[in-house]
Amino acid sequence: MPSTTARAGGVFLPIIKSLSLSAGSRPGDPSAKKLGSYLIQSQFQSAGNSSALFLTAAAQNLLCLKLAQELGVIIASPWVSWFKAASLPAFVSLMATPFVLYKLYPPETKDTPDAPAMAKKKLELMGPVTRNEWVMVGTMLLAVSLWVFGEVLGIASVVAAMLGLSILLLLGVLDWDDCLSEKSAWDTLAWFAVLVGMAGQLTNLGIVKWMSDCVARSLQSFSLSWPVAFGVLQAAYFFIHYLFASQTGHVGALYSAFLAMHLASGVPGVLAALALAYNTNLFGAITHYSSGQAAVYYGAGYVDLPDVFKLGFTMAFINAIIWGVVGIFWWKFLGLY
Repeated sequence: MPSTTARAGGVFLPIIKSLSLSAGSRPGDPSAKKLGSYLIQSQFQSAGNSSALFLTAAAQNLLCLKLAQELGVIIASPWVSWFKAASLPAFVSLMATPFVLYKLYPPETKDTPDAPAMAKKKLELMGPVTRNEWVMVGTMLLAVSLWVFGEVLGIASVVAAMLGLSILLLLGVLDWDDCLSEKSAWDTLAWFAVLVGMAGQLTNLGIVKWMSDCVARSLQSFSLSWPVAFGVLQAAYFFIHYLFASQTGHVGALYSAFLAMHLASGVPGVLAALALAYNTNLFGAITHYSSGQAAVYYGAGYVDLPDVFKLGFTMAFINAIIWGVVGIFWWKFLGLY
C-alpha cells in the first residue's frame, strides 16, 4: 500500500483497536495501558522504518527521487537500489523497536491466549475470499512486480499504477465514485504537481544553488570533512520537522535545498539523496502532527500527548543510532561512498 496513512487507518488501527478492546483496554481510560497504548506506539514507531524500506511505501519517497533528478542525482534501478540501501538498517530497526518499547513503555497485559481462537471465529464469520478480493490481490501483485522490474521492461511506475487502477475499474472492483471519494489522494496529486513545479523553478533560477553554496562555505570555514557535514545536515533536516505538520510539505520546502548543500559539501550524490529520503520517513513519528499517520494513531485515544513527544524523541534518537551505525557500514559495502 503506497501510503503510510492508508495503512494506519485502513489496516493497522482497526486490528489494534479490536485486539485492545477484546483485552479490556479502552481509549481515554486507565485501562488503555493494558495493551492498546503499547500496540499503538509499537506500530507508530515501526511505520517510519517500513515506509523507508520500500520506494513505493509512501508518496513522499517518489517525490524525493523526482527532486533529486532535478539536481542531477540519478539513481539507477530506483526500486531495487532504494530497497538494497534501506534493507539492513530498516530490518534491524524493525526488530529492535517493539523490544525497546516493551522495556520503555510496557503493556500491563503480556499474554493474550484467547486471540487465536477469536481470530479463527472472526474469519469463519467473514466467509471465503470473494472474487473481488482475489482480483484485488492479483492486481496488487502485478502493480508491485511492475514497480520492481518496470525499468527492465520499459514500464514507468506511473504507468504501472494506472494499469492497476484500470484493471480494478474494468472488472468492477472499483467504480469512478470510489475514486472521486478518495479526497486525500486527489489532494496529494494536486500538491505534488505544485511542489515539483516550484522546486524545479527554484533550481532553474539558481536560488537553491545560491543557498547551498552559502551553507557549504559556512561549513568549509569550520574545516569540516564531508562525513561530518553529512551528519550535521542530516540532523538539521531531521529536527527541523518539529516545525512541520506534513512530510510531503517538508520535502517540497527543504529537500532540494538540503540535497544541494550536501552536494556542495562534497557528499556523494546518491548517498545524500537516499539518506535524506529515508530521514523523511523516520521523522514521521516524532510528534502527533508530524505525519498523516501520527494524527490517526494519536486520534485513537490510547496514548497521552506527553508520552507521544517523549517516546517520539527517544525512538528518533535510537533510530538515528541504528541507521547511522548500521547504515555507514552497509552503504560502504554497497559502494555508495
